[in-house]
Amino acid sequence: MESRRPETYLDGAVLFIDKPLTWTSFDVVNKIRKSLRHYLGIQKIKVGHAGTLDPLATGLVIICTGKATKQIMQYQDLDKAYDAQVRLGSTTPSFDLETEVDETFPWEHITQEMVSMSLKQFTGELQQLPPLYSAKRVDGKRAYEMARKGKTVELKPQQITINHLELLSFTPPDLTIQVECSKGTYIRSLARDIGISLKSGGHLTGLRRTRIGPHRVDQAISIENFIEKIKLL
Repeated sequence: MESRRPETYLDGAVLFIDKPLTWTSFDVVNKIRKSLRHYLGIQKIKVGHAGTLDPLATGLVIICTGKATKQIMQYQDLDKAYDAQVRLGSTTPSFDLETEVDETFPWEHITQEMVSMSLKQFTGELQQLPPLYSAKRVDGKRAYEMARKGKTVELKPQQITINHLELLSFTPPDLTIQVECSKGTYIRSLARDIGISLKSGGHLTGLRRTRIGPHRVDQAISIENFIEKIKLL
C-alpha cells in the first residue's frame, strides 16, 4: 500500500487489510478510523468494511474510507475464497471454536475417499441454513445476541453458490478444504453439513479468507504496517 496524503482518505481510499485473529471487522474499521483521525489530524471521516469476517477467522477484509464508502456494496457482492480447517467427530453450538463442544460422534469410519465424495455434494447452488451464532437479523435483533442469551432462534435457509470445493489435506479427524463461494456463504455451516453427510459431526477450527473477487490476501497489509505508513505522512 503506497503512502497517501490526508485528503486522499477523505476523497476515498480502498484498503486491503489482513485481519488478525480475534478481531472483529468493526475492530479493524474502528482502529483505522481512530488512527486516521489521530495521526493525520482528520476531524471526521467515514470508514466502513465490505463484508464481515468472523473474529476467529483471519485474512482479507476490504476497508473503504471517505467517498469510497459508496463502493462498499459492489465489493460485498463479489465472490469469496477461503482455506478452512474442519474437525470431524464433534459439534459446537456456534459451528466453530467460539463455543465448547456439545456433542461427539464416531469418526474412525471416515476415509479420504468418503470425504472426497462428500465434498461433491456441496458444489453448485445450495440451500444453506445459517448458524444460530450469526449476524443475521431476526425481529430486528442479531441472531447471535439472542442465541447467547439462550433464546430460540429460527433462521431460514439461504440460497448460496459454491463454485469450487477441494480437499487439501486429511489427517483424521481433521481436514483442510479450499472453498470458492458466493457472498452469504457460511463456512461454519458447511463444516457442520460435511460432518452430517459423513454420518458424524463437524465444526470449524480455522478459517482464512484468501480472496474477495480479484483481490487476494497477498495484496493486503497488516493493521500495524498501515499505522506505521500513515505516521510517515
